[in-house]
Amino acid sequence: MSMLPEPKPEILHCRNLSKQFNRYPALVDVNFSVYSGEILGIIGPNGAGKTTLMECLAGLLPYDQGVIAWENRPLAPHRARQLMFYLPDGILPYAEQRVKKVIDFFQQVFGAAPAQRANLVERLDLSPVMAKTVASLSKGYRRRLLLLIGLLSPQPLLLLDEPFDGFDLRQTLGVMALLRQTLAQRTLLLSIHQLNEAEKICDRFILLNSGTVAAAGSLAQLRQQAGLNSGGLEEVFLATV
Repeated sequence: MSMLPEPKPEILHCRNLSKQFNRYPALVDVNFSVYSGEILGIIGPNGAGKTTLMECLAGLLPYDQGVIAWENRPLAPHRARQLMFYLPDGILPYAEQRVKKVIDFFQQVFGAAPAQRANLVERLDLSPVMAKTVASLSKGYRRRLLLLIGLLSPQPLLLLDEPFDGFDLRQTLGVMALLRQTLAQRTLLLSIHQLNEAEKICDRFILLNSGTVAAAGSLAQLRQQAGLNSGGLEEVFLATV
């Protein structure tokens, strides 16, 4: 008789998380869990609350009500920064510095091993731009540099906002393989608007719409919730929201 795999432990959960901006509800009673060693995707249209949710989780933005807990203990903002590393979309760290110097700096700050740094430089194909300034990089290379910084970080939960933006299909698949290999050491929470990419990489999904969780679970579970017998994430999303 085959043994069922043991369920992964829950490391983080949100209960009734809400946030308003000038009385506009950005998040409304958001509930979900994150399990160790998974890739969880936050899916939703622009304005759904994806970035606001990640900023609240990471301790960068105060929320109005609800609970964020790590291993069933309420999580204070300063503690969140020790357990999560949040990589926003569109930032440009030390824009006038050369790429090599920026990587040197973050390797030292995070205490990352030289072998880890060398492997990431190779896997993300950053060798050709090491002498360039960050500001001079193309969108794709900027994204690769940001991913390297995130993957050098030591926190057990890595939050990435639009990690595949600026990549072609081959590059996206390579980055997906690299992210998959990190799961032995950490858990990933990804905010993604490209549904095809999300379906390829994520184990489970949170479908956000107008600041509320419309559905959550694996693709099979989402199909069941949407009353569908088949279909990909795009069909499920359209049927749910």
